[in-house]
Amino acid sequence: MSVTPPTSTRAAEILSRPVTINGLTVPNRIAMAPMTRMFSPGGVPGDDVVSYYARRAAAGVGLIVTEGTYVGHDSAGQSDRVPRFHGEEQLAGWAKVAEAVRAAGGTIVPQLWHIGMVRKEGEPPYADAPAVGPSGIRVDGDDVTGKAMTQRDLDDVIGAFAQAAAAAERIGFHGVEIHGAHGYLVDQFLWEHTNRRTDAYGGDPVARTKFAAEIVAAVRETVSPEFPIIFRYSQWKQEAYDARLAETPEELEAILTPLAAAGVDAFHASTRRYWLPEFEDSDLNLAGWTKKLTGKTAITVGSVGLDGDFIKGFQGEGSPVKGIDDLLDSLERDEFDMVAVGRALLQDPQWAAKVLAGRFADLAPYDASALRTLS
Repeated sequence: MSVTPPTSTRAAEILSRPVTINGLTVPNRIAMAPMTRMFSPGGVPGDDVVSYYARRAAAGVGLIVTEGTYVGHDSAGQSDRVPRFHGEEQLAGWAKVAEAVRAAGGTIVPQLWHIGMVRKEGEPPYADAPAVGPSGIRVDGDDVTGKAMTQRDLDDVIGAFAQAAAAAERIGFHGVEIHGAHGYLVDQFLWEHTNRRTDAYGGDPVARTKFAAEIVAAVRETVSPEFPIIFRYSQWKQEAYDARLAETPEELEAILTPLAAAGVDAFHASTRRYWLPEFEDSDLNLAGWTKKLTGKTAITVGSVGLDGDFIKGFQGEGSPVKGIDDLLDSLERDEFDMVAVGRALLQDPQWAAKVLAGRFADLAPYDASALRTLS
């Protein structure tokens, strides 16, 4: 009769296995989820940002996905404290981050980001830039309040993503993640509510993936063949938590297939609670369905190690520690390949080391005060 090992041993056995994403071997199954921190004045990551990421790599995080970084397009963002992934000084700062994470034994990819219609006009870093999107419609509205992108706009943004990816490879990163989730620009094209276009970029789910697939293809063409491309996507949006790109596995497959064909090596399937099934009649979560439908490496995420709501956690609410036995079960069944940890790693840079050593009693509950520092 087989006996399930205690969690302390089992966590190390399962999470310590390496995983390969294209030409990159990640030393274990733990990733750091991207979390906007706003500690980079002028869009430049400083020494405190370097140390912030290096601490987590040194403590056993296998893959770090950085906070979202604005690509080189004037409408990409709305804060002068969010890092950018363009500009000499900004890239020099990021090169130091990559070097420090490598020295600590970790791997790292920048998350490349354009916020689209989430932008409020008049905000830095480029106050005169308009809010742009597929149809000029915000996630939380029906009226046209921004600029519907022209073909020139689309080409410019696609080029900005490709240039950022090329820079990432040049300065020492291990891959890139394209932010296609949470109601930001790429996701605005994927979602029918914000994409009302009647040209080739709008219509059915496959047509709505055209912009995202062209970004992926442009990145794939710009970087080395073995350089990993990760694509983060979600059903939910920042202002529409019940939103869904796909109601069935068949609809999800129609969206993911063109992205995989364009060059995505891994999908980062963002959910608010990883333990919830995505569709009826199956226990698979979104990452599990992603791997089943595409065969690509899949990363799960959503309140890992914590028993509290993701959004409320970033609005000031704490979260108690939650066990991860169910997560280990899914990894052991190869439903997905990696797990991205957010608030728990924000609270405790040593989270991975403690989990891998079976020191679950030493894990601290999440306190929103962690948002105010780069500990």
